[in-house]
Amino acid sequence: MANNVSFQLGNSGTRDWHITFDVLPTTLAQLQELSIADLTEPQNTAALTIAALCTYTKDKEIAFEMLNFLKGPQPLSPYEKQFLSDRLRGKDYLPYSFFEGAVPENNYTPAQPFTVTVMETPYSQTQANEGYVQLYISSGGADSPRPIKLRLQPSTGKWFMWEQMLLSDIRIPKEADPWQ
Repeated sequence: MANNVSFQLGNSGTRDWHITFDVLPTTLAQLQELSIADLTEPQNTAALTIAALCTYTKDKEIAFEMLNFLKGPQPLSPYEKQFLSDRLRGKDYLPYSFFEGAVPENNYTPAQPFTVTVMETPYSQTQANEGYVQLYISSGGADSPRPIKLRLQPSTGKWFMWEQMLLSDIRIPKEADPWQ
């Protein structure tokens, strides 16, 4: 289950990382085996969050284990678990929309290998919130990238998922659109 990370400067001063998974992890152990699971780079934690959310559609308890690993010392609260349930109910396609090639017209079927683009803007890191970074991930069903906030644990040098705002509604898949 290899993964690959490439970097490029994007438009308007953004920095873009393209993080590729040959296969998506289906267990916490598989997620932890990935080289980017050392969590030393915030963009890697962001990409792993997408992989964990994809697991939710198959087994929510395993997804919770993965997300708790990515959250570090502060596990998911009951509120966060309920939020995930509410946002993903009947929308198995939503987490897959963050992979390249996944758009409403192909019912959010991502290209393989699975590639997530994580973006940092000039405003992602501010002096007022030292130790935090807000990154962005594009969805093939949304007009603007979605934010995810990560927090550095200075004692370990690891970046943990602090807050995700990834699961807002997106355009429905073509097969589910009664107007198509």
